[in-house]
Amino acid sequence: MRTLCTLLGAGALATLALLPGQASSHREAPLIAQDPMADNTDLYAFVDPNEPTLVTLIANVIPFQDPDGGPNFYPFDPNVTYEIHVDNNADAVEDITFQWKFTTEVRNPATFLYNTGPVTTIDDPDLNVRQFYSLTRIDGPRRTGRRTLLAGRLPVPPPNIGPRSTPNYGALAGGIQQLPGDMRAFAGQRDEGFYVDLAIFDLLGVGSGEVEDSTAGFNVSALALQVPMRDLTRTGTMPAGPSDPNGIIGVWTTTSRPAVATRSAGKVDYTGELVQISRLGNPLVNEAVIDLARKDVFNAITPTSDGAALDRVLDPEVPKLLNLIYGVQSPPAPRNDLVTIFLTGIPGLNQPQGVVASEQLRLNMGIPPSRQPDPMGVLRGDLAGFPNGRRVGDDVTDIVLQAAAGATPLTPGFNIAPNNQIGDGVGRNDVPYLATFPYLGIPHAGNR
Repeated sequence: MRTLCTLLGAGALATLALLPGQASSHREAPLIAQDPMADNTDLYAFVDPNEPTLVTLIANVIPFQDPDGGPNFYPFDPNVTYEIHVDNNADAVEDITFQWKFTTEVRNPATFLYNTGPVTTIDDPDLNVRQFYSLTRIDGPRRTGRRTLLAGRLPVPPPNIGPRSTPNYGALAGGIQQLPGDMRAFAGQRDEGFYVDLAIFDLLGVGSGEVEDSTAGFNVSALALQVPMRDLTRTGTMPAGPSDPNGIIGVWTTTSRPAVATRSAGKVDYTGELVQISRLGNPLVNEAVIDLARKDVFNAITPTSDGAALDRVLDPEVPKLLNLIYGVQSPPAPRNDLVTIFLTGIPGLNQPQGVVASEQLRLNMGIPPSRQPDPMGVLRGDLAGFPNGRRVGDDVTDIVLQAAAGATPLTPGFNIAPNNQIGDGVGRNDVPYLATFPYLGIPHAGNR
């Protein structure tokens, strides 16, 4: 695939601050960049390839985790409410919410050690700092809907501290929690599975050296669920096939904190109503579409308010930069093709009936998983891939770049070279994905 550097002209010294290439939703807005424990990084939603009556949902948080980052490493924040939302009737309002809340327990506060000996089991007495989580399903609006506690105290595996502390980490952290109703859950550290070359921020440095996966070697924290399809549809039944409108859902993830933080010596007390501070549906939208003036606001609004940013989709900045810097001709504004891809879903693929335009990751659950997944997803005829949901290996950077250049069937006049060859040059992750749930790879170990 042609990389961005092969399209670079001699006069290309211009900023690419909004060009897709930043990690999928890492540090995407000024306020959330100061609050990494609440930062949504990636969202995945796909029909499970091993059990195609299930849907796998994964929300990643806490970006750029250095495996050596002790002694506190990267815990889930007990003061953050983590949520995945599902809209199954296309009205831009959540119908189902899965909500995680965490607690932290310290066995021996008289030591600085995270663990006091090798940790071989999730309840090992040598694990000094432990986390647990509750998982709740909310049917209806998340503030007022019917709440069902799915699990009250599930353990979080420790981070991959290093070979002395967590000598057999794959077995230690591999335990999947079985929930009622054929659900499964996992919450814990994973390899950062989003791959991208971030050299573009060094004055268009892509191509000035070796192409590299800039997120290689980092970890992330994952909230993962397997849910029966019937529990996500508005009718409570399985989709009858790809053309069944009952099978199309929209998904997004949020984090929220209490409104008031009061600091005193050695502690912070949180009080007040929850305030949403991070939101993610499709990858790269806040980074590459929303302007700096509205990035923080976008993180705080619900999909019903997305009309406030519609102008950025209809007349986006990225295609202008592609033309200015690389001479790539893209479709003129208004870009209704991008509205279709990111706000309504694609007709005949994942656009629900009567859809209210809003930024969600839309998945047609009636489309079966691919036997041979193509990381370029729908652009190469793999209808089970992005932007029909998102799998862990989908090359969303290249897909979004090519969509911005108009290289999709929605604008066939621009689905030509070089538009349909643009990419960052990184075609795979540095760590193998798992073949089974939770699919993201084993995290990198500290003290390597």
